[in-house]
Amino acid sequence: MDDVIMRVDGLSKSFLLKSGPFKKNRNLQAVRDVSLDIRKGQTFSLVGESGCGKSTTGRLLSRLLQPDEGTIRFAGEQIESKSKKEMKPLYRRMQMVFQDPYASLNPRMKVLDLVAEPLDIHEKLGKKDRERKVLDMLEIVGLNHQSAYKYAHEFSGGQRQRLGIARALMVKPDLIIADEPVSALDVSIQSQILNLFDDLQKEFNLAYLFISHDLSVVEHISDHVGVMYLGSLVESGTKEDVFGNPMHPYTQALMSAVPLIASREEKRERILLKGDLPSPVDPPSGCSFHTRCPAAVELCKQMKPKLINRSGFSQQVSCHLYNEINVQTEQSVIH
Repeated sequence: MDDVIMRVDGLSKSFLLKSGPFKKNRNLQAVRDVSLDIRKGQTFSLVGESGCGKSTTGRLLSRLLQPDEGTIRFAGEQIESKSKKEMKPLYRRMQMVFQDPYASLNPRMKVLDLVAEPLDIHEKLGKKDRERKVLDMLEIVGLNHQSAYKYAHEFSGGQRQRLGIARALMVKPDLIIADEPVSALDVSIQSQILNLFDDLQKEFNLAYLFISHDLSVVEHISDHVGVMYLGSLVESGTKEDVFGNPMHPYTQALMSAVPLIASREEKRERILLKGDLPSPVDPPSGCSFHTRCPAAVELCKQMKPKLINRSGFSQQVSCHLYNEINVQTEQSVIH
């Protein structure tokens, strides 16, 4: 599809956990068979509990990590096997904004040099042109020109995140991977940064992969939403479909925990999940959610469901309750 800037198919990643001399090494299955499309000028958000594989997925797509299986096509090129040297021209079109603005900015560098780092890597500019581009970008993200001559520690958390965004934008990327970019900020500052993301997307036609555990943030910024559980996508669709008609029992449980605004008349019963999140080192057989699912059937324990389009609905769901051979059990899904 012409509007797809990144297409991911069957992405998987495990990490070897080394144990002591008398114990076997174990594999942690961080990402399992993830497929998704990110479209130009739109935001695809990944949401789920801590440890579900969201951030690992972002690092795989940015090629900070090497996938074990699957394909990643970015800007028409297959990139999962490219070397760092081969990726260099593509990194200009793909940038990252990290969670912690306190950790992602070098405290020993002035803002002018911090923000100019991508320019120094991808372009060879004279001193005046380099400085002018940095000053222009600082103004775009809401910081004054004097900011360029200060150090990062002189700024608040929200201002530092603006610096991180400015740095990512310096080489005019097509895609920004934002890994929990507002979770370290006060709620009042979060809305300002989210509005900045919105404004920049419209101005530069940016695509975002937005990673967050906060459903209210995801609802605000997303065009498409993917819900992850224990390394796998269990539901994917437009924001309106996923929030308005959640299909997977896990998505329904997540949505039931979101506070309703006062203007909404509908009432919603809170769905409490039983048990703890299973370990990715020893995931359950079949559907990884069946140990906590209030609507699980016997097949759920035996076979892992695929992420498929259900007839008549726009979103994809990975659940045996929506499989055509199990239509008779659909009425048992929680609403």
